[in-house]
Amino acid sequence: MSKTWFITGASRGFGREWAEAALERGDSVAGTARKLETLDTLRDEYPETFLPLQLDVTDKDAGFAAVNTAAEHFGALDVVINNAGYGHFGMVEELTEVEARAQLETNLFGALWITQAALPIMRQQGSGHIIQVSSIGGISAFPSVGIYHASKWALEGFSQSLSLEVAGFGINVTLVEPGGFSTDWSGPSATHSEQMPEYSDIRQAAANRPSANNPGDPTATRGAILKVVDAEKPPLRIFFGTDPLAIAMKDYESRLATWNEWQPVSIEAHGH
Repeated sequence: MSKTWFITGASRGFGREWAEAALERGDSVAGTARKLETLDTLRDEYPETFLPLQLDVTDKDAGFAAVNTAAEHFGALDVVINNAGYGHFGMVEELTEVEARAQLETNLFGALWITQAALPIMRQQGSGHIIQVSSIGGISAFPSVGIYHASKWALEGFSQSLSLEVAGFGINVTLVEPGGFSTDWSGPSATHSEQMPEYSDIRQAAANRPSANNPGDPTATRGAILKVVDAEKPPLRIFFGTDPLAIAMKDYESRLATWNEWQPVSIEAHGH
């Protein structure tokens, strides 16, 4: 059974890889990009099964329109992937209001609007799979990308609630959490705050993280995303890459140790 996909940010990175993977096996894909011409080669290669749509995900009405157009065009909506997003680099003290709001508008609200648009269609079908492209940065955090983490932790929160709300309608939710990959996430796609000299040492240390030296191959994620999409019981969360599990283990072990250490104070706070 071929599937119908809706992928935001389909012009490059994971979105492009996954669109090609789906199209190559005979699935239908509606792919969005801010610049329509970036989707020309996909449209030329798959004129019957690829629907290019221009979309800025921060535009709620346009997002709803794009999802509905895709569903009407293909007659179904099986997989919706919120992939559009970018990383903003800046210490918390360095962030401007414009930078902070822009990061949340794209990474959080963009995904929220597309998710909301897809739900009535999937409920009516009694099936569907919403895939949120989060990050190891959706469950852990590092210096210099605080507002990026804020956007992804928020995405994780509403998506976990969503998974509980829609399970009864036959809708699955998966958070894909990649580690470092050779996409242009930290390159051309990224934005940067004006740097304060006071943070130069911390910035230097953050830039030398080991995971940056062993990035994953985005093309290798093609097989992985197809396994997630085809699974009878897809996971709520899955890491992509070798590094995230160790980062998560260290972080969660530390959390549990601290909570346990402070448990007497926690109990005291309860009273009676």
